[in-house]
Amino acid sequence: MRGARLVLGLSGGLDSIVLLHLLHAAASRHGYVLGALHVHHGLSPNADAWARHCRRVCRALAVPLGVRRVRVARRSGGGLEAAAREARHAALLRTRADAIVLAHQLDDQAETVLLQLLRGAGPRGASAMPAVGTLGGKRLLRPLLEVRREALRRYARRHALDWVEDESNDRESITRNYLRHRVGPLLAARFPRWRESLARAARHFAAAQADERALLRAFLEQQGLRAPSEARLIEMLKQLAAGSPRMQLLHDGARLRSYRGRVYLDRIGAGGGQASPPGFEPLTWQGQRRLRLAALDGGELRFRRTRGAGIDAARLGTGVVSVRLRRGGERLQPDPRRPRRTLKNLFQEAGIPPWQRDRLPLLYCGEALVWVAGLGVDCRYSAAAGAPGIVPEWRDAAPD
Repeated sequence: MRGARLVLGLSGGLDSIVLLHLLHAAASRHGYVLGALHVHHGLSPNADAWARHCRRVCRALAVPLGVRRVRVARRSGGGLEAAAREARHAALLRTRADAIVLAHQLDDQAETVLLQLLRGAGPRGASAMPAVGTLGGKRLLRPLLEVRREALRRYARRHALDWVEDESNDRESITRNYLRHRVGPLLAARFPRWRESLARAARHFAAAQADERALLRAFLEQQGLRAPSEARLIEMLKQLAAGSPRMQLLHDGARLRSYRGRVYLDRIGAGGGQASPPGFEPLTWQGQRRLRLAALDGGELRFRRTRGAGIDAARLGTGVVSVRLRRGGERLQPDPRRPRRTLKNLFQEAGIPPWQRDRLPLLYCGEALVWVAGLGVDCRYSAAAGAPGIVPEWRDAAPD
């Protein structure tokens, strides 16, 4: 960080005052240039007094301070607290800092993890705040994330530091304050180190995120695709984790999608994203071992003769055997203990992604559906024990 310009977000509260004192003491040793920014939200009757306090403290330390007034959108969809945070971040991004420094500490981290878990967040949300990250393209540092609030209080008293108290911190209508004042003491009575435990869990969640990034990067490289930037990789993981079957991520000539926790990839132009190919004509099977389906990108149906498995060979000889694609409304009964069901229902149960379903071949004997790729044989056409049978196998030329 030698020669870098650090700008501290200075509220005037305990945490940021202690961090200002620590950063000022270490500046000459580490060679960075320290500045501070106080964001005046105008939400408290004490806002002017807080700004004056920050000026006095910075003047005594000879630390340059900027005070920026912002307008907070009180009707913001994310609530007043989120709107104020967005306004602070926007103000910090307008500075000429090489790195932005914030004074979040371990108690804040634990409360954030708890909030995220109560909201049903996954690993990304539950990893809470990183000690080193980015904000709008600038480096973001949180050097106090491993330090308890009580330790900061002891430091401030030992060095005779003055700080301001935000009266809104006592307002239990704010969820974070409710957790701090009501839930925290109850947890501490049974789990004295609950804050440290949740902060440690955040690190584990963050490590899991890093593992996922490494895994996705390796998967893309294994497929012969160029590695995306770190920011793009994080965004790709976020969208894939959402799991919407309609979501398609385009990267380096390929399409990535996710369904039920699995990631699928196909090359653009390989047909993996289309529904039933237009103009697909049913094909007749005449007993050959292999049947190539050019309309399905050269995929191939293979027929293996056996005994006691697959489709009853004698039943197949009673009518014209044809290969078709799904049109809607078809039913199959793979399990004799369960009734015939729609292919849609069976595909969902089998976990077959929606975009693959209309491209799976169906085998008919006359007008009777006897086999579906990915689902198997209709039980009414299954070969009996010891009887000649035919086992179809679908080899997709462009699997995703």
